[in-house]
Amino acid sequence: MRLRSSKVNEFRLWGLAMTMGGMLLMIVGLAGVVFDWGKAGRIIAVVFMIIGMISMMVSMGIYFWAGMLSTSATAIDCPECGRRTKMLGKTDRCMFCKTILTMDPQYESTEESESPVGQAPLRDANRDLEHKPH
Repeated sequence: MRLRSSKVNEFRLWGLAMTMGGMLLMIVGLAGVVFDWGKAGRIIAVVFMIIGMISMMVSMGIYFWAGMLSTSATAIDCPECGRRTKMLGKTDRCMFCKTILTMDPQYESTEESESPVGQAPLRDANRDLEHKPH
């Protein structure tokens, strides 16, 4: 479960994967022109360039969606690492230490043997030195 991340980071990961995939498709399509494969090469170039451009547009939409979700996410302090993280939904993971967090007592862990699950606002850290917008 170490590979799991917070929901906002998962969206950003898929956006990055779509960006890289779109660029790779456009480079593959460019090979049809560079290696002079004739008329078939030009058709391959056009098809792959269009598919790559669509992939880049989808990734832009995913990044925009992740940004909008991030602005409305609840910012909490992680009980394990003490850092500020954003939480979407009833349960999420810390962006830094991957601890499972919840704000719903129904999902809270009762056994010590399970992975650490904490009620989100358990830790009240000193925020005097934190950057505050004007």
